[in-house]
Amino acid sequence: MPRIAACLAAAAVLLAGACGLMSPPMALALAVGGTALWTASRLGGFAAAGTLFAAVAASVPWWDRPLPLFWLTVALTLATACSVVGVSLLPGATPSWQVRIRRAFDGVGLAVSIGFALYLLPGTANAAAPAMLIAAGGACMVVVIVLRADPRTRSALWTGGGAALVLVSLGALAELMAAGAGARVLPLAGLPMVAGMAVLRTPDGAAVQRREPRHPDQYLASYPLLAAPAAVGVLAALWHLLTVRDFNNEAVVFGLVMVSVLTVREMLVVRDIRRYASRLRVAEAHFRSLVAGATDLTLVLDEQLTVRWQSPAAARLFGLRDEEVIGREFADLIHPEDVADARAVICSVLAGEHEGGPPVLLSAKIRDGAKLWRDTESTISDQRDVPEVGALVVHVRDVGERVHLERALHRLSFIDQLTGLANRPALMRDLLERRRRPGRPGTLLVIDLHGLAEVNDTHGREVGDAVLIEVSRRIRGLVGGEDVPARLAGDEFAVLTGESAVPAYALATRIVAALGEPCRLPGAAVILHTSVGLAELSGGADSDEVLRHADLARQRARQIGRDRVEWYDTDVEIQLHRRMELEHQLLGAAARGELDLAFQPVTGLRDGRPAGVEALLRWRHPQLGTILPGELLPIASSLGITAELDEWVLDEACRHLAGWSGDDDFWLSVNVGPRELLTARFPERVAETLKQYRIRPERLVVEVAETWIAEDVPAIVAALSGLGKLGVRAALDDFGAGQTSLSHLRRLPVDMLKLSPALLAEQAEGSPAVLDVVVSLGRRLGLEIVAKGLETSEQKDRALAAGCAYGQGNVLGRPAPAERMEAYLESHRT
Repeated sequence: MPRIAACLAAAAVLLAGACGLMSPPMALALAVGGTALWTASRLGGFAAAGTLFAAVAASVPWWDRPLPLFWLTVALTLATACSVVGVSLLPGATPSWQVRIRRAFDGVGLAVSIGFALYLLPGTANAAAPAMLIAAGGACMVVVIVLRADPRTRSALWTGGGAALVLVSLGALAELMAAGAGARVLPLAGLPMVAGMAVLRTPDGAAVQRREPRHPDQYLASYPLLAAPAAVGVLAALWHLLTVRDFNNEAVVFGLVMVSVLTVREMLVVRDIRRYASRLRVAEAHFRSLVAGATDLTLVLDEQLTVRWQSPAAARLFGLRDEEVIGREFADLIHPEDVADARAVICSVLAGEHEGGPPVLLSAKIRDGAKLWRDTESTISDQRDVPEVGALVVHVRDVGERVHLERALHRLSFIDQLTGLANRPALMRDLLERRRRPGRPGTLLVIDLHGLAEVNDTHGREVGDAVLIEVSRRIRGLVGGEDVPARLAGDEFAVLTGESAVPAYALATRIVAALGEPCRLPGAAVILHTSVGLAELSGGADSDEVLRHADLARQRARQIGRDRVEWYDTDVEIQLHRRMELEHQLLGAAARGELDLAFQPVTGLRDGRPAGVEALLRWRHPQLGTILPGELLPIASSLGITAELDEWVLDEACRHLAGWSGDDDFWLSVNVGPRELLTARFPERVAETLKQYRIRPERLVVEVAETWIAEDVPAIVAALSGLGKLGVRAALDDFGAGQTSLSHLRRLPVDMLKLSPALLAEQAEGSPAVLDVVVSLGRRLGLEIVAKGLETSEQKDRALAAGCAYGQGNVLGRPAPAERMEAYLESHRT
């Protein structure tokens, strides 16, 4: 608002002078001088001085002194100098004095060229010409400085435009004076001066933010600024020469000044060009050294994906020469399998989809100079907005070693390092792939080795590893070409086969037979046993469930016995859950009072009198009912509590025997497992029990199963001999079911043979003859013969006819609790 009021007041004074309401000189002096003082109060430095000199220049012509134009010219010169210096000191106008001088020469050269052309025009040479040229030159310099400012702020443009308008107005005033204009006309020349001083502003230097430095080429691009004015001056001189054919002294001096200014300006141009060229050479040398020593190949592509340039490292890194690459499409260097993906990635870059983000990554194989495909990884940067580049920049890196290492690690992550078979992740991957194939049957086999821990403990880890390698070799030799053998864990293997149920079962049987053969290693011969579980691939909801089914079948096979093959079905899972529940509860069964004994009588086949009883273990489970020894003892063996159960049975059976009244020749037999029998304290334990219940040793019979006699005959002989020294008798149980040789039978210190029920089975071909031979052999060795498992009268008669003295079975008496057995004995004795 104050600026507008001052301008309106000055304009009113000038209009009053032009209308004759007041003296024109006074009106011009008051309006211009007052506006100058008001403007100088807001400005500082050279800008304020330039404004005051402009006011003086506007007032001096009206002083009553000789040579008014001379003083006007002096004042105008000072005003021009102050205005140019003040504008050049604006924030952001010029960075250094060298640039300020160059900008001043730009303005001077422009003014001199245009002024020379105007001077040669007819009728333009007068007394005001110097003042007019000075004003025009100053205005040109101010305009050049403002337009070249970086950045060109709005306040700088207003200030430069106002200063130029003031100087041009002063030149116009001098021209009006030289032309003898009327007094009332001259105040009108003060209107643009007032307007120019009113728009002068002081820029806020803190708000000026420098942009990024411009490239030297951008500076050089501004040098043709003087080309048009210089051409105008030359053409005007030629025209004047052709028409007037003569140059006066002033014209010659004017021309020499123009040529001098242009010459100096061109010398500055040459200096700048040399300096910029030197900088370019240094920058190029730095660039070449960086690119030549880089580990990446740099390519520049145009929008048609044609290679325009490649870095010098191409020959060193990829063996590619410029003539082999430059001018060809980038797709020609890429492997055909990767071309489609590469084009899609590059097109997305060209479409601006990744603008503002990180460089785009491209993985592809590229052909090198030896026509070999290399694994590479490239980053694509869009530099089309950069004028000096205007293309896509691709940095190519050879990642062959990394890819090779990744592939090797990937292979290692799916291969068992010891055996070379597939590992669990590889098996699960292939299992998932097989399940996705429609209409293709398949079976998963899980193989468990027994005895490997003992091999490691006995022979060492090296022998154990050698056994695993041999096992893997045998499995690999049995499977088909499309089958996948794998090692799941330490002693657990698997085979994924595409065969259906019957061929898969046959394969499992062959594996059991092959792994059952001894592994003959240096210094050791190892015999292993296996359990194999099978599950169909279509029988599970997913791969994990298929593996779980096969593993459940394997566990069931291991529970049943060694070297077994079992299929998975729902009953298997039910049985396993039952087994796990029993294992969990058996440990505290004795403390809870759930264990019990049943007794089955052994009677004479001729007189029917009870000769003894066999103590049979029973588990009275509160939810599942009675658990028989056939299910109970394997669980106890897996838990390692067989010895504790045997001790409990021995103690409980002797307690009941001591409580029964009757014949002192009536004996009690108990079954003893191998672990309890072979311990050093077992004979002592037997002696303590007999002493505790005051039972004669000959009334106790320790039964030993034939099936495990052959494993360690000397130890069994020693243990039974120790019992014999105490007077305890021994019996060989289930004779005929195992493979005990006659030589072993002669060595074993046993008093009784309990024949296997298989020898008495009616459907067994030739069983009577075998039965007669066994009974005859036992009687010759002085052994008492007991026929077990008599279920029918025919079997009883057959055993009696063969010469068996005693019999045991349901036809003679069923197993019963101790109370009922005592009543049974009393009734038969009477």
